[in-house]
Amino acid sequence: MPIAAPDATDLPSAPTVVDLIGHGARAFERAGLAFGHGTDNAIDEAAALVFHALDLDHAEAESAYVLRPGALQVGRVLALFAERIERRVPAAYLMGRMWFAGLEFEVDERVIVPRSPFAELIRTGFEPWIDPGRVARILDIGTGSGCIAIACALAFPQATVDAVDVSADALEVARRNVAKHAVGDRVRLLQGEVFEPVDDACYDLIVANPPYVSNTEMSALPREYRHEPDLALRAGADGLDVVRPILADAPRHLTPDGALFVEVGDSEPRVAEAFPRLPFVWIEFEHGGGGVFLLRRADF
Repeated sequence: MPIAAPDATDLPSAPTVVDLIGHGARAFERAGLAFGHGTDNAIDEAAALVFHALDLDHAEAESAYVLRPGALQVGRVLALFAERIERRVPAAYLMGRMWFAGLEFEVDERVIVPRSPFAELIRTGFEPWIDPGRVARILDIGTGSGCIAIACALAFPQATVDAVDVSADALEVARRNVAKHAVGDRVRLLQGEVFEPVDDACYDLIVANPPYVSNTEMSALPREYRHEPDLALRAGADGLDVVRPILADAPRHLTPDGALFVEVGDSEPRVAEAFPRLPFVWIEFEHGGGGVFLLRRADF
């Protein structure tokens, strides 16, 4: 069955880009869409789709807003709006791309949409928590699209990065992004669970954005999240099925001055309760987000 376009009676006969964004935002709000895959509101979601459909540059948004697209272009925009509403597909999948730490990455439904607060840490070189100049080896656990591993490679040009994921499908997407950003000489993609593919290697910096959603939380997620790989989200009864082996084996994979950063999202209270003896440092972010802890080698 073809997807019906949202009602366009509120659009003028020759709409501007701003008109299309407003129209999309109103349609999204009426449809009760859920956001959180790169945007957190209907206006930003509609703007992303309009700029994508019309191949506009966000850096030139002010001049783009007054443009009047042709009928075929308007049709492309409305078709994207319709698919977003009918199928509840996150905009990132409709566009086939998402931005993370100021970088563009290819994404599809084999990987979760990049949206981690790790972007803020990477942009600051993880300071003041570590000395960026002393980082020579980095491990990214649960790399997905490769966004964290690649952003780290670009932020630490002197370092090599191992990027691990259990999903062969995810690593295919990551491989495309490694090539896109020309970091294949420093980013190594490895398939396996947690530390298994790296043998006895030690790292100055370990970052992990593992699955951390509990079974109960999974059942309550909006439809948009069901387009993402279950494997990348679900982590058992308490959401800690992957966090536990990370914490169990991290000490033997950290250099003496090494640091471990792990994103656990809303599982933060459960992590603190499950590991009361570990001195977690919970990072506060200037630009939103949370649920990321720091542990140093000595903390274990």
